Amino acid sequence: MKNSYHIVTMPGDGIGPEVCAEAVKVLDAALAAVGKQFEYDEIDCGGHYYAEHGIEWPEGSFEKCEASDAMLLGAVGHQIDGKDVFTEPGKPYPTAQLAGYAQVIGNRKRLQLYANVRPIKLFPGVQAKIHDQFLDVWQPEKVDYVVVRENTEDAYTGVTEPILDDAGEEIGKQTPIRITRAATERVCRYAFRLAKKRNPDRPQVHCVEKSNIVGAHRFFRQVFDEVGAAEFPDVKRDYAYFDAFCQWQTKSPEWFDVVVAPNLAGDVISDNGSMMAGGLGFAAGGNIGDDHAMFEPIHGSAPKYTGQDKVNPCAAILAGAMMADWLGEKHDDAALVRVARAIEASVASVMAEGTVKTYDLGGSSKCSEMGTACAEAVTKALA
Repeated sequence: MKNSYHIVTMPGDGIGPEVCAEAVKVLDAALAAVGKQFEYDEIDCGGHYYAEHGIEWPEGSFEKCEASDAMLLGAVGHQIDGKDVFTEPGKPYPTAQLAGYAQVIGNRKRLQLYANVRPIKLFPGVQAKIHDQFLDVWQPEKVDYVVVRENTEDAYTGVTEPILDDAGEEIGKQTPIRITRAATERVCRYAFRLAKKRNPDRPQVHCVEKSNIVGAHRFFRQVFDEVGAAEFPDVKRDYAYFDAFCQWQTKSPEWFDVVVAPNLAGDVISDNGSMMAGGLGFAAGGNIGDDHAMFEPIHGSAPKYTGQDKVNPCAAILAGAMMADWLGEKHDDAALVRVARAIEASVASVMAEGTVKTYDLGGSSKCSEMGTACAEAVTKALA
């Protein structure tokens, strides 16, 4: 068991540095209380770095990520005069990509971070903003499930092909939906194991896809069933088409515990689910593989709020908790698991108290004030 862990941080663009700083603030407060330490190696990267240097991050950065114990990403996506910064300007995708691709998609592919894990959890005191009103729409105890999204294929491979007519003229574009057995098996195994961890007495996994129309998704469900029947017979398997799931997760979120889905469907339903957890300000995600993992808030870089110390950092703080939990499980380090639980509890306590609220929660507190409140709460919880 280690007392110190090597963490690569990639603050990135826009509000990324602001929320990443608050996540580190809370992590350090919690770690100090249990006698642990994270040694941070910060990499400047993303669209702003590309605009200045012509590359997305310094040479050797990927190797630093590969050698780290875990990675924490802020956000990527930079704009100049209101326009997104792309690599290879003027060239078509995938030759030209949104600057920041190397940190997000590149790390996912090269480090085989095949499970995109997105908790959907509503804390007491957090209201939904609907029609510009803050309302108690869902009951916190009934919104607590996890979307496990396959993270390396489906329609997200970057492959785009021309559609040609009989004369050889291009009349459109097509993007193949790529689903392989190996990728599906490993993400389904992850989901089944997670279900047994979350609810040992009654584990359940919903497979969410569009298998009634999309043949590749039909294969995804087939492999899900094969893995479940052969390796996890004690885990209940259930199913939903992802368009129908979008209404059911809003109507009856208590039906779900662990959900596994192909990449595109998983992206849609996890973002949809964030609304009932209080919005993207609470939407944390983990990109997890067998040997490496990268954690991030999923709200993006929000250029219009850059430098205003305004946004909600809870998603980044909760991503930090996910990182501590993953490290604790990987290294059999109970202290880090305790840190993870305490950070989540600190966010819950700050929300329940309701004194510190950022603009998205109906308040005027600063991003840094929210981070400080959570750091003070976690220090108190671990005292």
